[in-house]
Amino acid sequence: MGMPLYWRVCLINGLVLVAATVALAVLPVTVSARVLVSEAIVLLLGLAGIVVLNSLLLRTSLAPLDRLIRLMEQVDLQRPGQRLPEDGSGTVAKLVKSFNAMLTRLEIERGTSNAKALAAQEAERHRIAQELHDEIGQSLTAVLLGLKRLADRAPEELLDEITLVQETTRAGLDEVREVARRLRPGVLEDLGLHNALAALATEFSARGMHVRRVFSPGLPPVAPETELVIYRVAQEALTNVARHSGADLVELSLRRQGSHLVLGIEDNGRGLRGAEEGTGIRGMRERALLIGGELQVDDRPGRGTAVRLFVAAEGLS
Repeated sequence: MGMPLYWRVCLINGLVLVAATVALAVLPVTVSARVLVSEAIVLLLGLAGIVVLNSLLLRTSLAPLDRLIRLMEQVDLQRPGQRLPEDGSGTVAKLVKSFNAMLTRLEIERGTSNAKALAAQEAERHRIAQELHDEIGQSLTAVLLGLKRLADRAPEELLDEITLVQETTRAGLDEVREVARRLRPGVLEDLGLHNALAALATEFSARGMHVRRVFSPGLPPVAPETELVIYRVAQEALTNVARHSGADLVELSLRRQGSHLVLGIEDNGRGLRGAEEGTGIRGMRERALLIGGELQVDDRPGRGTAVRLFVAAEGLS
């Protein structure tokens, strides 16, 4: 077991004082009753040497603590794997090892809790979408049927008003169905990832920006939870582009790159312009961690933003 930090500091200072005492005893140096300028210079040089030597020894011993403090200030659990080298022994080395072990536990616990939270979120989205479709959607459909029967018997002067109410109700029904579809991507379950991403591109193209699709052929199938994460990341990224970037052209791609499956969303908008990552990007990072993936967000001044999701080979089935 290494020497405790307290005793190490005491030993360093003791060695410095012993060296200074030996130097005074051995060197032919004397101090007059009235200190001369030359003697004062020697004393000051000796004091400076003691301070410098003591500082260097303490800095060497406490350097791991400085590295640990910097990592504590910069650590981000959304970017796992940040660790300090576990060199040496003693109190500082034990502290570094304990900190690394704590980071490992936190990453595991955070991943588990995030998986449960996102699973609960998807289940709640599914429930709300089902209620919107089954209850509100059916109620609005019944209203439309009632309005049609009313229009068949209504006097001529009321037909325009009834028609207006019908159109408003039909628009509301379409909005309810659209919200339900965004909450629960049924096309993903029914037709697969490629068709779901294609439908997503078509939906956002209808909002006024051109979404170009680039899907590599022969991509391997992935697990359902990986498909859902890829779809949600694409959905969130395209939503951010539509809301904040001012882009009129977006490329949505899905490619195989070495041992990774890569989802890309690149726009020609104004970029992040130094803004901090918002909840949308952090949410995408959380989802990427659930499948062992990595999210990269590149701000390209004058050329928009590029979002890429890398799913490692072990995430492929």
